[in-house]
Amino acid sequence: MKHIRNFCIIAHIDHGKSTLADRLLDFTGSVTDREKQDQLLDNMDLERERGITIKSHAIQMEYNYKGEDYIFNLIDTPGHVDFSYEVSRSIAACEGALLIVDAAQSIQAQTISNLYLALENDLEIIPVLNKIDLPSANPEEVTDDIVDLLGCDPSEVIPASGKTGLGVENILEAIIERIPPPKGNVDEPLQALIFDSVYNPFRGVETYFRVINGSIRKGQNIKFINTGKTYFADEVGTLKLKQVPKNEIKAGDVGYLITGIKDAREVKVGDTITDAKNPTTNAIEGFEDVKPMVFAGIYPVDTEDYEELRNSMEKLQLNDASLVFQPESSAALGFGFRCGFLGMLHLEIIQERLEREFDMTVITTVPNVSYYAYTNKNPDEIIIVNNPSDLPEPSTLNRVEEPYIKATIITKSDFVGPVMSLCIEKRGQITNQTYLTTERVELSFDMPLAEIVFDFYDRLKTVSKGYASFDYSPIGMRASKLVRVDILLNAQTVDALSALVHADNAYTIGKKMTEKLKELIPRQQFDIPVQAAIGAKIIARETIKALRKDVTAKCYGGDISRKRKLLEKQKKGKKRMRQVGNVEIPQQAFMAVLKLND
Repeated sequence: MKHIRNFCIIAHIDHGKSTLADRLLDFTGSVTDREKQDQLLDNMDLERERGITIKSHAIQMEYNYKGEDYIFNLIDTPGHVDFSYEVSRSIAACEGALLIVDAAQSIQAQTISNLYLALENDLEIIPVLNKIDLPSANPEEVTDDIVDLLGCDPSEVIPASGKTGLGVENILEAIIERIPPPKGNVDEPLQALIFDSVYNPFRGVETYFRVINGSIRKGQNIKFINTGKTYFADEVGTLKLKQVPKNEIKAGDVGYLITGIKDAREVKVGDTITDAKNPTTNAIEGFEDVKPMVFAGIYPVDTEDYEELRNSMEKLQLNDASLVFQPESSAALGFGFRCGFLGMLHLEIIQERLEREFDMTVITTVPNVSYYAYTNKNPDEIIIVNNPSDLPEPSTLNRVEEPYIKATIITKSDFVGPVMSLCIEKRGQITNQTYLTTERVELSFDMPLAEIVFDFYDRLKTVSKGYASFDYSPIGMRASKLVRVDILLNAQTVDALSALVHADNAYTIGKKMTEKLKELIPRQQFDIPVQAAIGAKIIARETIKALRKDVTAKCYGGDISRKRKLLEKQKKGKKRMRQVGNVEIPQQAFMAVLKLND
């Protein structure tokens, strides 16, 4: 066991985690020349297209150091704040972490928040200064920043380059020398932590685990503590680039398990695997339940696909444990699910994955957050409002509380003005401003979560020319003056387009929404009024004009009354149509409401 090292790679977005992982794989000879490609571990189409890591990827490498053979289990993690749950799960399966900092970008918000995650789990941190081959790199200054952050010695920071492979040998040496081997006892009853799983249509659920104590053998009867069910281990093995079946996996090692489970709900990430005959008495501390930040409804385009959508979501949840969903129904869209996501990027990725991996085309409603409402009747009773339509009538409402977050933004000092004005426009209150260096500032704001849900991150990147990094944590609920803006099409309320907004912004948002919908909804044979209302009060209106046939074309000359008669007749027909007509809303209308500032 003393020859095993489990470690993960943590960093901010685009600091070169996956590229450095490629170099480690090359150097240890874990991949052949034929299999080599850039960002080898990012194996999902979406990851390759967008150039981001979405999933944590585990892989095993072998390395000979001073005549002894070592086994490295490496987990490459994502850098986006939306996928921080993946990072926290990877950290729980490791003893050490490579903290990678880009020599050109220096320390950014996710670097700090991922570092704290690792320190909370008592991981040994190896700081790596990456991309030192770039002309814009500033190694001395960034090394000083790392020393300030970690309190380590400057000699402990390893300069490296994922592109040229410089410093990779020093990193491998540091992993062996500095990261402690796993603790655990092979003779105790089996105790293993599930940190990830994936659904294979041919073999059922494949579970990835890390053995804490004992060992797991092929053909053993095993039990999942959380669900209490027992299974037969058809196959166990280690995760190289391809799965390598083994007969036994001992304490401290990482591997995969196939038991032929077909029902996705039976495997829970964070569960403990133990022996069925000789179970362990204590389950491993699992992962804390994920707190979704953004909620949106996901509905099948065709109501008949509801069950299929449920199955797809369950399989997707196996692979992405931070997705939370429950059934709900809407008057406009039929049956669907209310889903919780960690952020807007997460929502976008889930929607893409449903379409690609499961061929499910879905309609997503306007994302929102959970509010607490209190009525005049009993002011102490909390009504949880997940959907704007659940908000009690304005006349009976006492107050509404909304979730607030503490936002930390690190940016260059040139952009402090634009960043501040953006945050204040989003109802933020500045709580702190610290100059980390003369060039870089850390700003702290208290902001309503609802304001950052839509387009905050995109706009922050725009005003700071891509230099600002952003991280947030929830700080509880605060009372706010909120109203529900309803959208009426042809005098019918469309519940999927309702939104809870701050009273001061209600008029502008209503106006923008009606204008946007006017552009997007195709013209019909009759006039369609598009109205925004608060309760019974209409605050904005646009009219989508009817398509009209030129009924007066056959009149040539003659008296005006002849033309008027034909126009009146047409008007009557249109009026009759409007009473029975019903309006189809295109999918992009739902999505466009989110991008009101474009």
